[in-house]
Amino acid sequence: MLRALAVDDERPSLEELLYLLNADPRVGSAEGADDATGALRRINRALTSGPGGAEAIDVVFLDIQMPGLDGLDLARLLTGLAAPPLVVFVTAHEDFAVQAFDLKAVDYVLKPVRKERLAEAVRRAAEHRDARPLIPVHEPDPDHIPVELGGVTRFVPVDDITHAEAQGDYARLHTTQGSHLVRIPLSTLEERWRARGFVRIHRRHLVALRHIAELRLDAGTVSVLVGPVELQVSRRHTRELRDLLMRRP
Repeated sequence: MLRALAVDDERPSLEELLYLLNADPRVGSAEGADDATGALRRINRALTSGPGGAEAIDVVFLDIQMPGLDGLDLARLLTGLAAPPLVVFVTAHEDFAVQAFDLKAVDYVLKPVRKERLAEAVRRAAEHRDARPLIPVHEPDPDHIPVELGGVTRFVPVDDITHAEAQGDYARLHTTQGSHLVRIPLSTLEERWRARGFVRIHRRHLVALRHIAELRLDAGTVSVLVGPVELQVSRRHTRELRDLLMRRP
């Protein structure tokens, strides 16, 4: 079923379009945005989610004349994406049809929108979506993790990571060369890297056992030395950590 995003700065037109889309049995979900900027934010979330993700968007039903960034501008931006959503223009103006199809639009629907005409556009979008080649899904490289640095993606070896620190929904990965912020919760890294010798020592810290140089006990407080950094170990994790360190080869 199609996952649709409707974009129109006129609220009555947007609500009517959403009503018709939601009534079509081939449309699984339809969301609205009242300008191109909001639509771009939603599309960026869809790209992050991936083609099969919970927030994916298959087709954008797009008005043309809107304040600020107009529909044609937005469609041009989408053509630069590796896997852009399909575009159906929905407009009161006939004059832009040539430009629309130059931008590989699936259809060009004139307002006022008739139910039968929109149903034809939905059919075309569904056919185009189904005819697209499948994008191969690659399993993440277990030995490296991608990090963004100044617009460049680097692949950091997991074995180089001494510890990870929770920062909200993000985690800061520490290596001997520096640190990197990634948008992955610490709990996800804990599950992913448990078999690689990472252990939770605190609600904020995940540590690679191989990089622990010392276990320290001072007035009932337990800490570990990881390179030049001393990290506190919470009481609930102390016994597990000591047992793992005793069994470490």
